Amino acid sequence: SKSLSDEENRKLFGKCNNPNGHGHNYKGKDSLLFSLQIDPISGMVINLTDLKEYMQEAIMEPLDHKNLDKDVPYFAEVVSTTENVAVFIWENLKKLLPVGTLYKVKVYETDQNIVVYKGEETISE
Repeated sequence: SKSLSDEENRKLFGKCNNPNGHGHNYKGKDSLLFSLQIDPISGMVINLTDLKEYMQEAIMEPLDHKNLDKDVPYFAEVVSTTENVAVFIWENLKKLLPVGTLYKVKVYETDQNIVVYKGEETISE
């Protein structure tokens, strides 16, 4: 965090505190959940072709194979924690999806470290 001293960063982030950054391969399996308002005409909550395009634009293009701290403008001033990655994904998807469709976003940093974000509500699992 740019707002903390080197010592405060070491104490707070431990082994994840590295001046040159450190990497994660975030997983997104079962990561997006939608409200179950089924369209009576299509029989779908959302068209999967559209969803794939939204995910490409909101998640893959800005984040895939990137150094979050250096390559993603959002993280220039926001610490790139898993919690903030979930917020980033939520905010980007919410701009593209039909209103009220997105229910929650799950981001897997590891099998044991999972963040669930539901708008203003964040839950660690």
